[in-house]
Amino acid sequence: MANRIKCIALSALVLPGLGQLYRGSRVKGGVMLLLDNIFLLGGLFVGLRSAGKLMAAGQQGLTPEQVLAAIQVDAPYVKWLLGAFMILWAYGVVDAAFFKGDN
Repeated sequence: MANRIKCIALSALVLPGLGQLYRGSRVKGGVMLLLDNIFLLGGLFVGLRSAGKLMAAGQQGLTPEQVLAAIQVDAPYVKWLLGAFMILWAYGVVDAAFFKGDN
């Protein structure tokens, strides 16, 4: 029971995939950690790209409407990345809670 709680806590509160690694499912945990990193780095890239557009707006003299339109171009990517990360997080928690590791 204590191991199950640790697995759930690792997957839910720290990073999805850590609970699977703790349970001994190395392949599943490794793939989940790889996907976590891809989603987080993708989100960071999109966020920095939007911040760059916002900072460049002051130098180019753009109106707030033009800046908002430029930033909204990235909105679908953010929704997909956040949605994919949330699905992976939910899967990690459920998997850590109910399934056994397969070494």
